[in-house]
Amino acid sequence: MSLPYEKVPALRELTAVSADGTRIHVEEYGRSDGPTVVLSHGWTCSTLFWAPVVRLLADGHRVIAYDQRGHGRSGVPITRKGYSTECLADDLEAVMEATVPDGQRVVLAGHSMGGMTIMAASGRAAVRRRTAAVLLASTGSSRLLGATEVLSPRLSSRRLRRYLHRQLLVSRMPLGPVTALSRAALKYGVLAPGASPEQVAFTARIVHACRAGQRSAWGRMLAELDIDAELAALAAPTAVLVGTADKLTPAVHAHRLADALPHCVGLHELPGLGHMTPIEDAPAVSAVVRQLVADHLTGGERAVAGAGAENLRPADRRTHAVTDVNTTAGAVTRAAGEEKSA
Repeated sequence: MSLPYEKVPALRELTAVSADGTRIHVEEYGRSDGPTVVLSHGWTCSTLFWAPVVRLLADGHRVIAYDQRGHGRSGVPITRKGYSTECLADDLEAVMEATVPDGQRVVLAGHSMGGMTIMAASGRAAVRRRTAAVLLASTGSSRLLGATEVLSPRLSSRRLRRYLHRQLLVSRMPLGPVTALSRAALKYGVLAPGASPEQVAFTARIVHACRAGQRSAWGRMLAELDIDAELAALAAPTAVLVGTADKLTPAVHAHRLADALPHCVGLHELPGLGHMTPIEDAPAVSAVVRQLVADHLTGGERAVAGAGAENLRPADRRTHAVTDVNTTAGAVTRAAGEEKSA
């Protein structure tokens, strides 16, 4: 497996203790004196998920990533009450307090359940005062089952589609070893049709490492998710990003987020990409993070640099804008309400 999909060695590792005593594994990368970015991964993943993005950001940033409870090297909730968005918010609060001194601020980036974590923590004072800006990538705040497109839309019964999608989320079936069949299933469900064999193998390596019981317990939480109120309280400047071929959290969720956020600074649609956007196009995702750092953390003093940055344009500050970001094609920016070009 080539370098972009190998784990990045951490500068240091530490443990943050959440409100209920759950121990959260935290890793720090990059420059200790650089602007800080905190990364929160999604369902069935781990800090390894962020390796392609960490590798691009570490040269000029201090990067913090942590394992969500029940994932990677973090502790497992003792009771069912430990599987909730409130507990995820507790964990993020503990990580922020352990890694970001009072008076300092960071850019927060969350993918999928990691984005939900950031939304759930919007009312936490310790998180709010440490947050300069936010990226919500490939995520949603409610009604996940109704919009999920893993099963073909040609299955006309909405009730049956919701039921089957729920069964996929809550299944306790062990995934077993990585096989050609499991790679094909993951590629279909969470990656774009054009995902490379390396991207598929990397995704399978991460997802298969998540224990079945943890996958199921968090799947139950996702099936009932409703954090619309918390989303409306997310006051920090926030960018939203989604792949246009995302089946798990389709673009309709990104549009809802952009409409509901008090301070949306950009809606970035990545043409043809699936749910695992930080794996499928790490340069585009890291470029959005760099732009948030430049605009809201370092006061615009540093130009956005790095692969993919040339395709970004400033978001319309009066209303959210939609940016098609593609590292092999020019970007198209339009203000909300304008028609998409063909």
